[in-house]
Amino acid sequence: MPTAAETPAESHVFEADVARLLHMMVHSVYSDKNVFLRELISNAADACEKLRYESIETPSLSGSDPESRIVLSLDEEHRQLCVEDNGIGMSREELVEALGTIARSGTRAFMEQLEAGKVAEGAQLIGQFGVGFYSCFMVAERVDVVSRRAGSNEAWLWSSDGKGDYSVSPVDVAQAPARGTRILLHLMEEAKKYTSRRTIEQIVKEQSGHVPVAISIVDKPGGEAQRITDGSALWTKSKNDVSQDEYRDFYRGISGQYDDPALTVHFRAEGRHEYSALAFVPGSQPFDMFDPDRKGRMKLYVKRVFITDDAELLPRYLRFVRGLVDTSDLPLNVSREMIQESPVLSSIKKGVANRVITAIEKLAESQGDTFLTLWENFGAVLKEGIYEDFERRAQLLALSRFRTTASLDGYRSLADYVRDAKDGQSAIYYLAGVSLEQLKASPQLEGFRARGVEVLLLTDSIDSFWVMNAPEFEGKTFKSITQGAADLSQFPALDDEKAPPPETADGAQTFIAFVKDRLADQVADVRASIRLTESAVCLVASDEGYDRQMEKILQSAGRLQDTAKPILEINPNHAMIKAIADLEDHSPLKGDAAQLLLDQARILDGDKPTDPRAFAERLGRLFEKAARL
Repeated sequence: MPTAAETPAESHVFEADVARLLHMMVHSVYSDKNVFLRELISNAADACEKLRYESIETPSLSGSDPESRIVLSLDEEHRQLCVEDNGIGMSREELVEALGTIARSGTRAFMEQLEAGKVAEGAQLIGQFGVGFYSCFMVAERVDVVSRRAGSNEAWLWSSDGKGDYSVSPVDVAQAPARGTRILLHLMEEAKKYTSRRTIEQIVKEQSGHVPVAISIVDKPGGEAQRITDGSALWTKSKNDVSQDEYRDFYRGISGQYDDPALTVHFRAEGRHEYSALAFVPGSQPFDMFDPDRKGRMKLYVKRVFITDDAELLPRYLRFVRGLVDTSDLPLNVSREMIQESPVLSSIKKGVANRVITAIEKLAESQGDTFLTLWENFGAVLKEGIYEDFERRAQLLALSRFRTTASLDGYRSLADYVRDAKDGQSAIYYLAGVSLEQLKASPQLEGFRARGVEVLLLTDSIDSFWVMNAPEFEGKTFKSITQGAADLSQFPALDDEKAPPPETADGAQTFIAFVKDRLADQVADVRASIRLTESAVCLVASDEGYDRQMEKILQSAGRLQDTAKPILEINPNHAMIKAIADLEDHSPLKGDAAQLLLDQARILDGDKPTDPRAFAERLGRLFEKAARL
């Protein structure tokens, strides 16, 4: 009988059009070449898992070496990377079956045995498709696989350049692992970086640092193996077994930030779907929080192997949350880079989002100061959920905090607002703008302030949107004080001297009619104001359409070509208005004054005069007239 050295290598052609499939895989299926290492480590971890379960029935398979391991060996001089495991290994037939056919793997067959009840329940198998191994041809010009099945006295070499065929030949067991598989990659010139310990260690810790098998590295031929992962995952431990320092270090590693997390959410869901989640709310704003794409940064693991950080595991308004979800229930597509949308995924997304929001609610109840810091950092993003997430709108409204006319330096909740609302008040009043200083000086606030009616001061862009989607809170609707008539007559003034009289004098009515006629092409209406107590004029929007701030946002974004004509409100009790009203109608100054009042209202509203030159000329004429008096 010929020895292993005398037995010729068998040449095989890959089943199917392998050259075409490998080309597609290398150039299309995987977007990141680093993924090859994750795939090889995943296969090695699967092999160790198979051995562990087969050893339950046949303990001799593990022999005197029961501890599973994966070893990565680097050879920079020869441009080689080796991935070796002491798992179940493969026979000749299994090598041909697993590595000679696309979309088939020993793992898939093992899963079929498991489902048929031929293998002990509970096996944790990462790869379920036979294409992951072939990703190594993205970086290798040739791949040699030496494998020896546990309990066998034979070892076999599988070799291919990935261009259409492969060979299988026996090797001397002295040159093979005692059991398991050794994969030797002869790297391309442009892939020599994968012989760098720093590069390999970084990839392993990022993508495979928590597979259930310890990983060691040998950074040069003849060197000693040094362990770089211990085969344990922080999120699989009980919360009672994890220290705050461990949480902090893990958070900093997964988020790339150097602050301390403001909130940690760690749980395991059991029942219909089982998964573990570890999420952190950062202690400061991430630099990409306002990324226009609004992508989340939660990582998805399947059986402790990194799959993707683009799974949208949380709603976009929780995109500041960092962390991961690990499940064994989720179905995957052929590349493991893109997950398949499924009811399982939907259930996981819903469960994780609910737990994160609930944790934030508990923080608001138990640690108010910490929550307010969280709100200052992320409130503008959380309020996006009021606009987008109908299911959790009530929760998010209750969580929201606001600056108001009753608390300019602190925050108030909507529950606080409703509790302190005036008798008979049916609305939650708000004023939206670009800054708190601008809003505090707004003339539209004067009548509300004079009556002690609280107004929310909204300075985030999203505020103008969510108030339209939040019809009410505890029975009170949201109403902009820059839109429609101010229903303030039902509320008595705190100081009667500042309260406008219930009726407008005839002279003021005549002047208002005059201004309305002169500005007919620029305003929708001119009317006496109940909301002004100190300023002479202000602009408001009509009851239909958008309020003033929403119009500005839409117009600046190019989504509103023509804004509606505003309504000019005049304070008939203002000294300047009374003086102008006494002028003769044919006086040129009275016409100038009418236009200047409109420009003044625009400036108070944060806008510019529509015609700056005409504005300057009118103002000059008034100065000239005043100088002669």
